[in-house]
Amino acid sequence: MAIDPEELGHSRSDLAQALREIRVKAGLAGDRLARRCGMTQSKISKIETGRTVPSLVDVELILRALEVPAELAQRVLDLARVANTEWQDVRALRKKGLEKKQAELAALDRSSTEIRYFLLSMLNTLLATPEYIRASLAHVPGDTTKAMAKKLERQAVIHDDAKTFSFLLTEQAVRWAVLPPRAMATQIERLVSVSRLPNVRLGVIPLGKYIPESPLNTFTVYDSSLATVETETGIVILRDRRDIQAYRAAFAMYEEHAIFGDQAREQLAAWADLFLRGL
Repeated sequence: MAIDPEELGHSRSDLAQALREIRVKAGLAGDRLARRCGMTQSKISKIETGRTVPSLVDVELILRALEVPAELAQRVLDLARVANTEWQDVRALRKKGLEKKQAELAALDRSSTEIRYFLLSMLNTLLATPEYIRASLAHVPGDTTKAMAKKLERQAVIHDDAKTFSFLLTEQAVRWAVLPPRAMATQIERLVSVSRLPNVRLGVIPLGKYIPESPLNTFTVYDSSLATVETETGIVILRDRRDIQAYRAAFAMYEEHAIFGDQAREQLAAWADLFLRGL
């Protein structure tokens, strides 16, 4: 199913209305539907008024309890999937202030215990030196001082031993030279340092390795509750459990082709040396 970003703002109210109309047409009171689904009447009420966005599991339970025909059920499930997806436009984020996005990400960091990052073309904030962060913001119009400060502040979370961080970096992400050679070598040295933290698993995927599937985007998976996918013009936020499982499975597949530990650190050191030698 194709998802049009412009539909996302309407899908939640459309889903709430559809579920309420189906229940009323079935002649079933909200409390009886709640009992059939193993939910509270309050939850059913919040779903039907749009105050709560139901998961696809919730919607499937409701549709089965109402004995909805397959074709109609699929249309409602399509609505539910869109309702569980959020689009954040890059232009809107910049207008609002990138420091606000960093505050949102910091909240996600705090509320998650197991975070997976697949980095396709550049490094992310948690791995970056101040120089790298500054360079990554250089193309953003306006004052980025607050965003820079928030990014640096976020880095403290990586030392929280109650959390585990898994990073998969392609060779391109490591070697994309947004800085002069010596500064890039320093950046790679930071990767080596971070890889030694006890709660961090950092792997690199060198070019030339046979991998049957090609990655399309940088993505992050927070526990089993949320995934974010970065595109050129914005960020897609996914809450559908099937989407999240798909990205967890993709991460596991790429993980099989990565190198870790001392082998990864040796490869990183070799790439740093290439920068120092101007190659």
